[in-house]
Amino acid sequence: MPTAYAGPAEPDPADLPLHIHGGAWPTSHVQGVAIDAERGYMYWSFTQMLVKTDLDGNVVGTVTGLTGHLGDLDVNPKDGRVYGSLEYKAEEAFYIAIFDVDAIDRVGMDAEGDGVMTAVHLDEVVADFTADMDGNGVFDGDTASTPDHRYGSSGIDGVAFGPAFGKTGGKNRLVVAYGIYTNTSRTDNDHQVLLSYDVTRWRKYEQPLDQDAPHRSGPAGHDGKYFVFTGNTHFGVQNLEYDPYTRDWLMAVYDGRKPAYPKYSFFRLDGETAPRTGLIRGQATPETGQLLELEQEGLHHPASGTFGYEFHGDYGIVALGDGYYYVAEGKRVERDGAVLQDGDVYLYRWTGETPAPFERVTRR
Repeated sequence: MPTAYAGPAEPDPADLPLHIHGGAWPTSHVQGVAIDAERGYMYWSFTQMLVKTDLDGNVVGTVTGLTGHLGDLDVNPKDGRVYGSLEYKAEEAFYIAIFDVDAIDRVGMDAEGDGVMTAVHLDEVVADFTADMDGNGVFDGDTASTPDHRYGSSGIDGVAFGPAFGKTGGKNRLVVAYGIYTNTSRTDNDHQVLLSYDVTRWRKYEQPLDQDAPHRSGPAGHDGKYFVFTGNTHFGVQNLEYDPYTRDWLMAVYDGRKPAYPKYSFFRLDGETAPRTGLIRGQATPETGQLLELEQEGLHHPASGTFGYEFHGDYGIVALGDGYYYVAEGKRVERDGAVLQDGDVYLYRWTGETPAPFERVTRR
């Protein structure tokens, strides 16, 4: 890693390709993407591996050997490393994986053995995931069919760097979004839950990860816990991205299944309005917290008061600046008798229209 990383320059979308292929791999589907356009690299999470390509889609290297779930990714603008959510639900362990991407220079590098990945444990996520909400003294484990898991927490997925909520500049924070179980019989799982961290001093927590004996090195707390009312969604925020063009936080989800809510798959969180203290709806015991608001634009569902869009960003979205974005798509392919997962990103521009606020750029 460079000793003086200047931070990724905002790319000129005119210099970026309309499409980048991330390869086809014997893994689960593409789960998140990140770009460092200044250096000319794209990073891809395929849930069990990290892939590094150049902007022509040529594979530079991969990090394999992950037995947990690698989710959404983002580049830390301060140090140039890639941060991603990493879950080990059976071990009740949740991490931010941090990749030294300068050291990723060949295919088949090992997450444990090649020194390219460290991890920071998030105690707050574990506390909510393992919460015994019915008080019977038994934690029911990785299942949605239980009253356990505070706020319906299923772990973590979306991650992104951006300014503090209510601000458009200043120090960047790492925001981590909970996964949320789909459970239509409970009322306390209708918010997206976001944790904010100042990672400036996280080096003291970083450790290599032994997946057979996961460490618990990480901050004791967080710098903020926030709630966004959207209605229940299927596994919460899959991809999170701060967009300097709209000054919003973009949240891509798998649409929910509760009949009381619309099946929106994309939300815009108002990034310029400061959090307010208020009642977290639906909790069995009244509880207050720091509430954030959706932008009052897009499709509107008057009965629930929610605003959103119908757009696919759940496999990955990257804000490129000036109203341009890379949006990921994935599909199952068969090659030489093997089943693989294919990943691509395509260039889009902002329109603000409904039901989808982006349009694909197909030519210059």
